[in-house]
Parts: sequence; structure tokens; C-alpha cells
Amino acid sequence: MLNLLQQQFDWVRSIRQNMFAFLEELPPQTLHQPVPKFGRGTIIRTHLHVVDCYRWWLGSFAFKKLNNHRDVFVHVTADVKFVRERFAEVDELVQRFLHEYDDRWSEPIEQDESWQGYPKAPTPLLLLTHTETHEFHHKGQIVSMARHLGYPAPSDDRLGGLFT
Repeated sequence: MLNLLQQQFDWVRSIRQNMFAFLEELPPQTLHQPVPKFGRGTIIRTHLHVVDCYRWWLGSFAFKKLNNHRDVFVHVTADVKFVRERFAEVDELVQRFLHEYDDRWSEPIEQDESWQGYPKAPTPLLLLTHTETHEFHHKGQIVSMARHLGYPAPSDDRLGGLFT
């Protein structure tokens, strides 16, 4: 199962590279230009929110470190290089998560009462699936935001260019 999940995450990372390449073509101020009612309001905030999701669910929640979690601070000079660096940290976290939960994908991660309002016992497979699908949800929002700002993304209907 580990090999299968590793291959899937490798595809996620590969597709993410297409997003980075597209965003690097945009003027830097466009990454911070507000687009009301989309994602987190700007392209850069939305992309960094994805980082926060991985860090929250796979780092803080799965490794039971509630008090260690801090969202990424989005400063006005944040650029694609900054986002790439944060995703490199996510990639390391996912590798640690994959190896920690290898052979325990269906074993619930029990949480104590300090996690009120959160799932009491999700499985590692559910958390990984959630974070990956969450990334693609926001990828769609980012592409829509860029289109609204006058920068249509290249067509990537074939799984983000994996087949090209």
C-alpha cells in the first residue's frame, strides 16, 4: 500500500510543478491581488492555505501536536519561490506521515477531548485523501482566480499534464 500511496503523492507533486510554473509567469502583484469570494481572497493566500491544511491534518492532527500548529504567515512579498519552499516542507511531512502510518492505513487515529469539534478517530488514509483532494479543490480556485484576473491557465484536463 505504501508504494501505491507514494506513487499517488508523486503524481500530486508533479502536477503541483505545473501550477508553480504557471504562477511564475504571472506578475508578482497578481498573486496578491484580491479576488473576492474565491478561495482565501488572493492566489498566494489560497496556495499557502493548502500548505496549512497539510501541516494541520498530517502534522498537528496525525502526530497529535495540537499546540505546535501555526499557519504560514503570508507577507506582502511572498512569491512563488516562498510557496515552493513551504511545499518542500510539506513534501517532507508527507514522507514522514507515509512511513509512520505504513501498514496502519485503516487504524483510527484516536484523539483526546482537547480536539473538540474535530473528528474523533479518522484513519490515516482518510487524512491523506482529504489533504490531496483539498489541494486539487484549491488548484481549481487558483486557476479560476487567475482567469478572473486576465491570466487563463494552460489547459490541463489530462491530470495536470501527466500524460504529456
